[in-house]
Amino acid sequence: MRYSKICPGIFLKRPNRFIAHVETGEGVQICHVKNTGRCRELLVPGARVYLSESDNPARKTRFDLIAVEKETAEGPLLINMDSQAPNRVFGEWAEGGGFRPDLTLLRPETTYGNSRFDYYWESSEKRGFVEIKGVTLEENGVLLFPDAPTQRGVKHLEELVLAHQAGYEAAACFVIQMDRAKYFTPNRATHPEFAQALERAAAAGVELLAVRCLVEPDGLEIAGPVEIRL
Repeated sequence: MRYSKICPGIFLKRPNRFIAHVETGEGVQICHVKNTGRCRELLVPGARVYLSESDNPARKTRFDLIAVEKETAEGPLLINMDSQAPNRVFGEWAEGGGFRPDLTLLRPETTYGNSRFDYYWESSEKRGFVEIKGVTLEENGVLLFPDAPTQRGVKHLEELVLAHQAGYEAAACFVIQMDRAKYFTPNRATHPEFAQALERAAAAGVELLAVRCLVEPDGLEIAGPVEIRL
């Protein structure tokens, strides 16, 4: 997936979860943050960030904050932090044969039971649901989800188990929004209930996937699988 009209800047502050102040070549811009998560380890004063300029003149904010460079022991790491990007990039990857080679249908935002899953899919012989989770939390090369407690995430895993028991294929895919990853693991310290739900889902037959992305200031694409450690 690609963004248009990319502008670099320096992060200054985040008055609330929706807004950031960024210094650019045109002065300080008030930007929409395309991620309502905490992102405290990413959005630190002085961090280099990338903005995407909107073509909509009626918007209150001219720019969206979509990516940030995180300083690590191995050098700067570019992380896409657009919470809408994982679904889009998974859709492109799946339509290109990366998820299932014989897809005949890929439909977003499909309700099953008490949940709305990110994708419903069909092939010549099977059908199923996929729930996508974007991952931006990195600690020494280890990727973790979630970065804050998510009862919604627990509910999705429980509903995936029910769908699998009803005869559907069921999968949870963790899209790692960066290209450097030793392995992925659930964030037990932050939300042990989610980690336990993920273990139960795997034991019940739900497929677990983790994939890393090639990230550029103006886009990203899925690059390959990452080891999962429960």
